[in-house]
Amino acid sequence: MALTRTSSDSIQPEQQQQHAPRNLTLNGEDSRVQRAWTHWTNLGRPKLIVAPMVDNSELPFRMLCRKYGAQAAYTPMLHSRIFSETEKYRNEEFTTCKEDRPLFVQFCANDPDVLLEAAQRVEPYCDYVDINLGCPQRIAKRGNYGAFLMDNLPLVKSLVEKLALNLEVPVSCKIRLFPKLEDTLKYARMLEEAGCLLLAVHGRTRDEKDGSKFRADWKAIKAVKDAVRIPVLANGNIRHMDDVKDCLEATGAEGVLSAETLLENPALFAGFRTAEWVSGCEGDFVDGNLDQADLLIEYLNLCEKYPVPWRIIRSHVHKLLGDWFSLQPQIREDFNKQYKITFEYLYDMVDQLRATGTRIPLYLKRTETEPTDTDQYS
Repeated sequence: MALTRTSSDSIQPEQQQQHAPRNLTLNGEDSRVQRAWTHWTNLGRPKLIVAPMVDNSELPFRMLCRKYGAQAAYTPMLHSRIFSETEKYRNEEFTTCKEDRPLFVQFCANDPDVLLEAAQRVEPYCDYVDINLGCPQRIAKRGNYGAFLMDNLPLVKSLVEKLALNLEVPVSCKIRLFPKLEDTLKYARMLEEAGCLLLAVHGRTRDEKDGSKFRADWKAIKAVKDAVRIPVLANGNIRHMDDVKDCLEATGAEGVLSAETLLENPALFAGFRTAEWVSGCEGDFVDGNLDQADLLIEYLNLCEKYPVPWRIIRSHVHKLLGDWFSLQPQIREDFNKQYKITFEYLYDMVDQLRATGTRIPLYLKRTETEPTDTDQYS
């Protein structure tokens, strides 16, 4: 499998760190729990994690987020059957490099044997194979995967058990909440007993698709954390570093996942905020000498090093430059008209935006030692 196609530091299977030998017979709950925590500790107990995002958490974006504080990351959701059957899909949709760790490789699946075949192809290159049990989109309903497997718990259990009994690398699962908390807790315990060694909990139900309308339920995530003995990650409501602190305190989770906010602000985990999240308390923040155009340039540089399909690059351009495009719609319209884009075109487009004199900075919290405007004149 071609993991990176142009980088000199791409990894081949023989270069991978070898996982410790594993006793394939599960010697009771205590041994599973001990293995879960030993593995998590050996990874450094990462707290700041890039969530899985279809067509958006690919290698260049993961590496950009890692530069700005992310301590672990998920791949985009990969379709286990297509991944097993199609070399082109594998080469385009799953790329990594030696610095891209800790790494969760996420699959959607509804057939244990097909899932295992896909998982065995990636286990030398990752720290967890993750099963997507949380996708709420219509395509997941049609394909019978993601959150719609909540209607078939015996199948979910068989997916987890198949991987847990046959992989060297640990199995993780990403789930959503049932409408009734007690059902969610039973679900979490079932996954743990089946061999899941890490659980990421999106604090919304399957029907609560719009994160702007539905706040994630941190109390429910805490209840899951208290109900299981394996590491738990919290997903939902992470817009800036104050949310990270509040979420960890409220849930007791080992770490947090962020998705949509990272697309607009890949420097979130380094403490940067967009103007939206400093509104009303501007005096507490300063220009961080970084903006989304700067981040886009860094992202494009990474794409030149680690090639990805152009549809993914287009998506990131719109996410990162959305505020700029709203002020300069003619530049956005020209971009949208481009049937085929090039890196040269994109770099020139950023220069055009900057030439308009418009700047939309990212902000950092003012440090206690930094004088405020009133201090300067007292």
